[in-house]
Amino acid sequence: MITLYFLRSREFGCKILSMADINNIPWKYLDDFRGTEFTGEWPTFPELLRIQAKRNGERPCFTAFDGPGDSKRTLTYNEVLANVKSLANWLTANGLKKGERVAVMGKNSPEWATAYLATLFASGIVVPVDNGLHEPEVVNIVNTAQPVFVFCDDDKADLYKKNFPDLKVYSINSEAGERFIYNLKADELPAEKCNEPCNEYDTAAILFTSGTTGKPKGVMLSHRNLMSDGFIAQRHFNHYNTDVFYALLPIHHAYTMQAAFINPLMTGASIVFGKSMAVSKLLRELKEGKITVMLGVPLLYNKLLSGIRKGIKSKGPVVAGLLGFVSWLSFIIKKIFHVNPGKRLFKPVLEQASIYTLRVAISGGGPLAASVCRQYNAMGIDFIQGYGLTETSPIIALNPVEHFKIESVGRAFTPYEEVKILNPEKVITKKGFEDVGEIAVKGPMVMQGYYNMPEETKAMFTEDGFLKTGDLGSIDKEGYIKLCGRAKNLIVTSGGKNVYPEEIEDAFQLYDEIQQITVRGYYSDEEKTSEEIEALIYPSDDLYKTLGVERNNDFVQDEVMEAVQKIVSKVNKGFQAYSQISKITLLKEPLEMTTSQKVKRNFVAKTY
Repeated sequence: MITLYFLRSREFGCKILSMADINNIPWKYLDDFRGTEFTGEWPTFPELLRIQAKRNGERPCFTAFDGPGDSKRTLTYNEVLANVKSLANWLTANGLKKGERVAVMGKNSPEWATAYLATLFASGIVVPVDNGLHEPEVVNIVNTAQPVFVFCDDDKADLYKKNFPDLKVYSINSEAGERFIYNLKADELPAEKCNEPCNEYDTAAILFTSGTTGKPKGVMLSHRNLMSDGFIAQRHFNHYNTDVFYALLPIHHAYTMQAAFINPLMTGASIVFGKSMAVSKLLRELKEGKITVMLGVPLLYNKLLSGIRKGIKSKGPVVAGLLGFVSWLSFIIKKIFHVNPGKRLFKPVLEQASIYTLRVAISGGGPLAASVCRQYNAMGIDFIQGYGLTETSPIIALNPVEHFKIESVGRAFTPYEEVKILNPEKVITKKGFEDVGEIAVKGPMVMQGYYNMPEETKAMFTEDGFLKTGDLGSIDKEGYIKLCGRAKNLIVTSGGKNVYPEEIEDAFQLYDEIQQITVRGYYSDEEKTSEEIEALIYPSDDLYKTLGVERNNDFVQDEVMEAVQKIVSKVNKGFQAYSQISKITLLKEPLEMTTSQKVKRNFVAKTY
């Protein structure tokens, strides 16, 4: 007999739930605190941290390997709460009013996270600023956001003092003395002098796009946006207070902020803050931190897998062949029986790569090659992809660990959100016809709007309230989303065929000879009646080493081009004739990338 329950809420209406559903509502524990610690549908950040301090007070919360000699230092939930409350009290005592903005900029660290949370405890709005932005971009964002305080690494302090001499700038580096955030103290304020507590509908964060000219777009996300998205995402990914998350990617980015910072706080898990992508440091933190949940972009996982494959190949063809068969068998067993023997079978390989403790790896920021996802799963690591954008806090879909589809970026969170395809068109794919169009979403995680930009905000929504993502894709009958690419990058050929550059780029992910590839359309005739496919390619150091030539030698480029052409020809065979690369351009320098490792497509390329 199946027992059915009704889930009622202001947002979701009424839905029949099975026992399996009711047992997998990650926010069930909040009912123990509803009416005492919080009264809304979702807790605010201050309410959540207080709840976790009660549930997991002496458990590790923040960890960093930046003590003396890069030693490990850890703060418990109780210690984090005390630091956050102390800084929030100081901010209020020094004039921060409810709804005023505080900018936070710097490398990942417990201090960065403390400044973020303290701003929210003081009922302010946090403005995370990309630490990799150039000075004009930072100036443009600060002029738009008008923060009252700034917390940053000391190496950025002069930038603010030079351009904003009246701005209050403080440090998240311990060497800063009295300017260091843990040294900012004030007498505890009486309740009547504190700011009114924030509620779930108040803006929590404004996440700005970069840009040196014009007004940058600031995505306004409320406490409710971020909290609902984090809890709802756990429907497809269970994690626990025993998990250790690795926040390696820049934490100002919506993806890392939600998946490796906010989400662990929801279960009382531990967070290890990584500051460097240097391989030696990364491997040490993975091993000594005993990381169980890691998130990254495809580039990071490709590099890790490349190292593993080289290690296996070095053991000779017999061992490599045997492990290849074991990998195939392990993946088949997992797909059919939902049991993964790979962790035991590949234990020596995983230990050497410092990822044996890894339970789940999450990829976002762009599609991952299916072969990479398959290999990690075969080695015993649950590898899942997610999809979203800053405007949706950011997660829209996530592949369930138990029922993942390699070709999909995830399943929508029905019934907690609605996802549909706008203006679908029948498109031929390897699996037959699919209805492809622009993905649109509606739900509690969708942004409040762009900061002081009502017209731009209005343009992002359909008449019935769906946010237009700008991404092209399809949705199958089970709610799994398959991405094709960005609408603005679409290439239309002479036969009226649609070509998605991202799909072609993804096919090169496992070729170590190519460090970077960007696909775009070009016109082969003067009439510019149709586009053909060009690939801008920056060869890797591995390719030059294999060829025995130097990178900057113009006389060897024909030899390099020949090697690249062989790879392109191999990849072309997997695509229809109209979507094959017909022109290759070698780059002298890699194209500039964002901190989430995406190529900035408004580039000026230096070519041979």
